[in-house]
Amino acid sequence: MAKIHPVILSGGSGTRLWPLSRAMYPKQFIRLLDGEGPTFLGATLRRLTTEAGFAAPTLISNNNHRFLVREELEQAHLAASEIILEPVARNTAAAIAVAALAVMQTDPGGILVVMPSDHAIQDEERFVEAVRLAAKAAALDKLVLFGIKPNAPHTEYGYIQQGRAIDGFGGQAFAVAAFAEKPDAGTAQRYLDEGGHFWNSGLFVFSARAFLSEASRLAPDVVDAARNALAGAKRDLGFLRLDEEAFAKSPNISVDYAVMEKTDAAVMLPIDVGWSDAGSWASLWEIGSRDGQENHVHGDAVLEDSSGLYVHSDRSLVATIGVKDLVIVDTPDALLVADRARAQDVSKIVAKLRQSERKEQEQHLRNYRPWGFFETLSIGPRFQVKLLHVKPGGKLSMQRHHHRSEHWVVVQGTAKVTVGDTETLVRENESVYIVATQWHRLENPGKVSLELIEVQIGTYLGEDDIIRGEDVYHRNPDETK
Repeated sequence: MAKIHPVILSGGSGTRLWPLSRAMYPKQFIRLLDGEGPTFLGATLRRLTTEAGFAAPTLISNNNHRFLVREELEQAHLAASEIILEPVARNTAAAIAVAALAVMQTDPGGILVVMPSDHAIQDEERFVEAVRLAAKAAALDKLVLFGIKPNAPHTEYGYIQQGRAIDGFGGQAFAVAAFAEKPDAGTAQRYLDEGGHFWNSGLFVFSARAFLSEASRLAPDVVDAARNALAGAKRDLGFLRLDEEAFAKSPNISVDYAVMEKTDAAVMLPIDVGWSDAGSWASLWEIGSRDGQENHVHGDAVLEDSSGLYVHSDRSLVATIGVKDLVIVDTPDALLVADRARAQDVSKIVAKLRQSERKEQEQHLRNYRPWGFFETLSIGPRFQVKLLHVKPGGKLSMQRHHHRSEHWVVVQGTAKVTVGDTETLVRENESVYIVATQWHRLENPGKVSLELIEVQIGTYLGEDDIIRGEDVYHRNPDETK
């Protein structure tokens, strides 16, 4: 059997799970189902491991999330075959074409299992079995997609109509009779009543060679752009950066539209693995644990005469009286209250926030950086207080600010602080003051996390008031936003 290569697509923004998901910290990086287990991406990485005989994963990400992706790999104790960075968004067809070409370079007979990074699968063992069965079909040059038997007339999923059974698979693999767009409620109910229709999971298994052959025939511009972008790619701190000019020439099209809905080689495997795309608060309520009143609660909540609620609170106590079928998501800087039946409309709120240039659609109060994170604790007209958390070995850029001075107080660990030409070790309960316009750098030389309180004072406190002299993470100026 050919080697099976997990390909994980991690470029989504997850706007339907705002306010927990933000543009700079999207859904695949958050813990939702129990708040303590792995993130969605972490769970996906652990799904098909090298210990189980699969190849090291290939990840496709965008530039803004690259260090978050690497941290997920580190936490999973995994090494990627490649972390490929898309310079611009071009949907799934181009991303998968690049991954297939990359796998072909090292394993011409390789089989890809393409997985979104932000789906939930409850029965991991049955999923692995399904992947192995699909790989047998892929070895016959079939392009396999997994269908999910619907348990409700969902209108947010595309549907696949089952065709004839494929010989040699014991009634477990079928030709695709037709694809259907996201239906209206009446059509979705009819699909459910009639049977023979399955949700399109967005999970695919095919050989790199067979996919590229069909994609070259059906969507040659996509493959040409992918091939040229990969040929012009450059390595940067372990990431593979695709050539922007070449990749931008790819049509912005999904793999379904570009290939799967046009090919005669498509095969569907129905699977029952507890799958959900976790694409809305309502879907998380459906797959989450619930009490006797059908309430799902994560965090601190007191519910009185309330039912059918999805409650998520990061910090504050949430109390309800006499309400039902609501989504309540409380984060430090934003509160969402929505009718659970209209959970899909959260994206409309995000669109309004983006249109009015509100920061709440882009970042949390906690901003993640390759060296750790900072969290805004308090802000006023001429001051701002932050918590800085620097990982062992983490190093901020050499920088200066025009409009603010900074006072750092170490509360845990030891800081190595450079101000001008002077280096100083600052320990717990010690502090250092940095005047506006002074060049300075903070780093953690120790083996435990460094935490300090930063007090900023000045006429302008925006994150774009940074001039960098040196940055070990090779970031562009707009990455400090």
